Amino acid sequence: MIESSLHTSEPVALPGRPSGQVWRSVIGHTVLAALMIVALQVFLPAVLLHCGLRNGRRSAWGAFAGAIVLVALFLGISAQAPGTTAEELRAAFASVAGVLLGLGLPTLMVLPMVQRAEAFGRVVATMLVTSIASLAVGEAVMRLAGISLFGEAVRQWQTVSAAWVQQYRAAKVPAEVIRFAEWVGGQSYLVVSSALTGFALFVILSLLMVGRLRAWRERSAQKPEGGMPGVYLFRNFALPEWLLFAFVFGGLTPLVHGVLQKVTANVLVVVAMLYLLQGLAIFRSLLVAMGVGLFGTLIAWGLLVFLTSGIGMGLLGIAGLFDSFFHFRNFKKRKDDSHEGHSD
Repeated sequence: MIESSLHTSEPVALPGRPSGQVWRSVIGHTVLAALMIVALQVFLPAVLLHCGLRNGRRSAWGAFAGAIVLVALFLGISAQAPGTTAEELRAAFASVAGVLLGLGLPTLMVLPMVQRAEAFGRVVATMLVTSIASLAVGEAVMRLAGISLFGEAVRQWQTVSAAWVQQYRAAKVPAEVIRFAEWVGGQSYLVVSSALTGFALFVILSLLMVGRLRAWRERSAQKPEGGMPGVYLFRNFALPEWLLFAFVFGGLTPLVHGVLQKVTANVLVVVAMLYLLQGLAIFRSLLVAMGVGLFGTLIAWGLLVFLTSGIGMGLLGIAGLFDSFFHFRNFKKRKDDSHEGHSD
């Protein structure tokens, strides 16, 4: 009961802090979150998670709401700038809305899981499911206002792809490279999986930072086991077993046609990326189990990336897929497996 009350009590996760200090922290996180939404989305989950761990869930939601207000003001000022077209304003609005719905809101939804130190892979998978649902609802609502997040993303994909093709032709690159760029431009429906994989990577990077944040260390000190930071080390990234059903669904891509084929293709891309990351986590755990230091780890990663010509990555993806059956990381476990002296 005492532990449960610690998880749900508000307004702050760390008791005893002066209210003025809490307000300054929330305001600072609000400004940082607004900057991340506009310019550096990769760090948005880290800002929101840090605010939640340091000041409580309500403070994190308040910082997110405040950041939305600041971003809305920024867009309003930009709309008044000379030379700004309606198309540019619509694209900027759609981009910001996609970040808010696909990254910011899902991060706050999984914040309670992070506070409870739930499994790394389960947090990421839940975030992705929440992101898909949030984007779908946002797309349906915004279409009533004549704006399509998917349509704007497709247009941007095609514009960028066309620019690449022109640059390749001007540089006189080989014809097969140009044909590949043209093919990529025609697969604009993969913009969904592209965005989701990016969001997943952003959350993973933020969770890796969580174990090294002062607020997380202080919160961990309140736990008798004191092992919470080790949960979000990269070598502990393990996806939930139900994701195998998503992989099977994505595997239907060559067998179906039309809209269903596009849906399964997007699912397959996202799930394949996640299992590759799980394979990389297995590789990292083996290096830790063998006691490989920083220099040896850098050499091992370099050999994997530069000397295997993609074969090593493919094998790691397969290892990640079958980890649910064989549990490769359990073959040999070090007693200090959660020790943060190992760099992830």
